[in-house]
Amino acid sequence: METEAGTERWLRPALAILALSQIGAGVWEAVSPSSFFRLARIGPFNEHFIRDLATLYIAYGVGLLIAVRRPAWRVPVLTVATVQYALHFVSHIIDIGKGHPGWVGPVNAALVGVGLSGFAVLLVVCLRRESR
Repeated sequence: METEAGTERWLRPALAILALSQIGAGVWEAVSPSSFFRLARIGPFNEHFIRDLATLYIAYGVGLLIAVRRPAWRVPVLTVATVQYALHFVSHIIDIGKGHPGWVGPVNAALVGVGLSGFAVLLVVCLRRESR
């Protein structure tokens, strides 16, 4: 069985990587919504909406960065992010055939699924640590 210190050794960097990925996506959406849309081409382009989404990703990233040093933040931040990513994943599955070109829908769904998996795994780890 892994020690508490051993888990913390990989958990903190994992949280930081997830945080930076969220902040990076949010900054990209905020700075260049049209280039983000070209990658995630589902539905009509709406610059304002993409920038609104950027705020969500940046907020998750900041919360996760705080959680790196404050373990009490981990379960709440990861719970909210896991629920949001689960709902986001369902949305992508519903619209999987609406991307242009055709590969966009499945690739975007897969990418959101990877994010969901990351949040969910870290949430389970943190919940188990809290229950000890």
